[in-house]
Amino acid sequence: MAAAPSLSFSKTLEADAPVVVILVDPDNRAGATGNALIGQTTGGFERAVAATGFSGKPGSFLDILAPAGLSAGRLILAGVGAAAEFDDKAALKLGGQVYGKLKELKVKAATVVLETSGGPLSPELGAEFLLGLRLRAYEFDKYKTAKKDEATGPVAVTVVAEHSGKLKKAWAEVEPVADGVVIARDLVHEAPNALGPQEFAAEAEKLKKLGVEVEVLGEKDLRKIGMGALLAVAQGSVRPPRVVVMKWNGGKDGDRPAVFIGKGLVFDSGGISIKPAAGMEDMKADMGGAAAVTGLFRALAGRKAKVNAIGLLGIVENMPDGGSYRPGDILTSLSGQTIEVVNTDAEGRLVLADVLTYAADRFKPVFMINLATLTGAIGVALGSQMAGLFSNDDQLAGELVKAGEDTGERLWRMPMGPEYDKLIDSRFADMKNSGGRSAGSITAAQFLKRFVGETPWAHLDIAGTAMSSPETDINRAWASGYGVRLLDRLVRTRFEG
Repeated sequence: MAAAPSLSFSKTLEADAPVVVILVDPDNRAGATGNALIGQTTGGFERAVAATGFSGKPGSFLDILAPAGLSAGRLILAGVGAAAEFDDKAALKLGGQVYGKLKELKVKAATVVLETSGGPLSPELGAEFLLGLRLRAYEFDKYKTAKKDEATGPVAVTVVAEHSGKLKKAWAEVEPVADGVVIARDLVHEAPNALGPQEFAAEAEKLKKLGVEVEVLGEKDLRKIGMGALLAVAQGSVRPPRVVVMKWNGGKDGDRPAVFIGKGLVFDSGGISIKPAAGMEDMKADMGGAAAVTGLFRALAGRKAKVNAIGLLGIVENMPDGGSYRPGDILTSLSGQTIEVVNTDAEGRLVLADVLTYAADRFKPVFMINLATLTGAIGVALGSQMAGLFSNDDQLAGELVKAGEDTGERLWRMPMGPEYDKLIDSRFADMKNSGGRSAGSITAAQFLKRFVGETPWAHLDIAGTAMSSPETDINRAWASGYGVRLLDRLVRTRFEG
């Protein structure tokens, strides 16, 4: 896991704090502590504001060096906008913005006063601020061998909060979610030669120490079960497949579990239908769905979520080889349905088909949600701002959209229907594994729907959001860890009230 910034908590501002960050509104007003500091300056504050035009707008900063009248060597004003409009989303963004500014200034340690002109931040808003700070601090530098300057390390942050004890308690609820996002990002960033199916399964097994039950199914187990579609994808690789089953039993005995399924292509060359060379290195991230589910279970276990949940990871590698599956092959899936292979690069849906069937039959879930970097077409449709949502259940779809809006991991519900389903009918088998370029994300979802039966189900196509992520206030990495916060929020709302 990437190094996290050290955090400490205090009720009062220490007089000898070298760098102090205060939160300021558009009228250049702060909380009581910040206003007292501003009042102690001898003209430097007014001159700095006048010279820079600083107005306290969200995302704006004013850096005052050696402010006259203060013992602090640096006073940083962070604009928060109107106090009445400062909500959890604004707090999350502000945490990222403040950490980014501290890194830009190469500050090694800083004290942040969590007050606005409207008063001290609530413990809940303070925890969101810390979440933004933690996620912005993330870097994946595991393979960097050059000696680093000390200033590039994590910034040590002390937060001053009136209710520091309550803030620490609120952060203890949120910190495991941050840990889950970090794990997901780490897994997506990891080099494919270091993260094969066996190594990925071993990473999931580390969750045992938090109370997650972990079962790893090897190739012999999968053959015995009858996962013919998944095994076909794996047969071109020298690295055998794994299916990981994670169980978190935090709900009431007898309550049906929620099931979360992740596509785990540790590398996808396209197989015989090989991908173009340009950009193929990005296909180490074709396990972004499995990474998110692993991160979710880190979050659920870390905060002792009151839910019974099952996580399944279908982990394989798709490689070209003399033993690879071919276009024209007809596969028999675990469900008994037959699949004509028309494109070996449409492999993720084959893996998910068997895992969905297995999940529905074995666990009888209250719902199933699968996450997959499934199609490039969803990126064409929605860019990297939203993931595609496909579902057979309006209530589940609505809850997911709401969770996406609440967390900023947004979803857009895409259409499904029989007119799309017929595009994957096959001349020689029950279906084919690709309907072609037209409506490619939709026909992929229609394919998956054939394996869920009557179980409420949602498919999240995260190909545009999990990797090659746009820079945001809370992420400067290539991988976003998309899905962890979204699904954790869904669990909180659906099962924990």
